[in-house]
Amino acid sequence: MLLLAAPVALTQLAQILLGFTDTVMAGRLGPDAVASIALGNATFFVFVIFGIGAMNGVGPMVSQAFGAGDTIGVGRSVRQGFWLGLFISIPIVLFLQYGAGPFLYWIGQDPDLVVLSERYLYAVSWGVPPFLWYIAERSFAEGVSQPLPALIIAIAGIGVNIIANTALMFGRFGFPEMGVVGTGWASAVVYWVMFVSLGVYIHFSRRTREYDPFKHVRKPDLLYLKELTRIGWPIGVSFFLEASLFMATAMMMGLVSKNALAAHQVAIQCAAATFMIPLGIGLATAVRVGQATGRKDPAGAARAGYTGMALALCFMFVTAIMFWTMPRPIVTLFFDPSIDENVPVIEMAITMLGIAAVFQLFDGLQVSAGGALRGLKDTRVPMVIGLLSYWGCGMTTGIILAFVLDLGAVGLWWGLVIGLLVASITLTLRFYRLSERAGRHRSAEMA
Repeated sequence: MLLLAAPVALTQLAQILLGFTDTVMAGRLGPDAVASIALGNATFFVFVIFGIGAMNGVGPMVSQAFGAGDTIGVGRSVRQGFWLGLFISIPIVLFLQYGAGPFLYWIGQDPDLVVLSERYLYAVSWGVPPFLWYIAERSFAEGVSQPLPALIIAIAGIGVNIIANTALMFGRFGFPEMGVVGTGWASAVVYWVMFVSLGVYIHFSRRTREYDPFKHVRKPDLLYLKELTRIGWPIGVSFFLEASLFMATAMMMGLVSKNALAAHQVAIQCAAATFMIPLGIGLATAVRVGQATGRKDPAGAARAGYTGMALALCFMFVTAIMFWTMPRPIVTLFFDPSIDENVPVIEMAITMLGIAAVFQLFDGLQVSAGGALRGLKDTRVPMVIGLLSYWGCGMTTGIILAFVLDLGAVGLWWGLVIGLLVASITLTLRFYRLSERAGRHRSAEMA
């Protein structure tokens, strides 16, 4: 499990660093540039997150076909993933190019920032199709236990991003100086480079070419595409439900106070950074469970699922101890404690990190349990669990604690904890139930 989970987790981390390099380099253009990119990225990922989740449906289909020794099914899964990515990307691209600006004006964003964000989003929108196709390729590579090429290409993508930003943002190497818009074009270039690079590897590598995923891409298989969509769209909705919970929490932090919002940003960034590891473990768990299911080994599938959950819990337990025992050194990496106006923000962020210590355990368990269920192609019930847990329990509890019982920002964070607690318990119980049922069916077949 670790041999698969480690590179998958590092690939996730490398993709996060793409956005980090954009922010750092935009800092040289001034605060308006950073703010417009932040606004643009938030808008971009709000509408792309569904596509990312839906494309994750490729993984369970590939891993189960691989486990069953069905080389034709493996290649077909990727090909239909390309078609699904195309169909999903069309409305997203159209919205980012023509609807994002009016949307940002409608929700009351600063007009000067909207102008820059609108141009940035137009540029980066051309990278949406290859970004989704790259996810299909990556799901294929991980599904056949070949995660290293995706990791190497993701790391190389950081270098390409830095070079492209230097050329297009600052007008180097003979290119025109485009500022913030150059960042968007650079990101689009990186997505195309990553998609083409991984595709070339898959096509020519002796380890993957037997699956021939690029054969007959021009012909969509409607029945197979329907099955992929059936698995993928609930994953997309689940991703959106979780992401929107955190987005809504941030918006409500702004209703509490500016200090609460600033403290929340620090605490959630710390939680998000550590989350990349259990997220990678969850993706690896989906692969291992899917492979075992494909070869009709329910005991192996159950073992893979519980191993993934245990690994995620162990890692998050370590981070929880860090958040609990040394929150001040962590927070002061973001804020200078010698500045008086930072003191209340620091104290509030320290309190939030204490709550995040509890939050970590449930977050690690829910993402790994969700991955295990995806390996079984069980996606609709987890989607409903996500809706009831995140919004029915988490958001409702947070609002009551924050605004009815006057706990403020702390109440909103306890709402997140409750939502993740309910999700982690119910998803784990769901996996236990399905694993036991599969084991009984297998025993009956062999009797």
